[in-house]
Amino acid sequence: MKTNKFVEELRAKSAAELNNELVAAKKELFNLRFQNATNQLDNTSRINEVRKNIARIQTVITEKAHA
Repeated sequence: MKTNKFVEELRAKSAAELNNELVAAKKELFNLRFQNATNQLDNTSRINEVRKNIARIQTVITEKAHA
């Protein structure tokens, strides 16, 4: 249910907003990987969560491009 709500929110956004969200998610992923490499990251499952969110954002961007 949580992911469905996230995807619906993404579909309501414009292409520019989606690109901004994608950039922010990629920055967050970079920071999480950096923290993981330096053993500062407690919740390592957050990396997988952010990766999946990036994929969801890219999917919505592709859907809008083909529509």
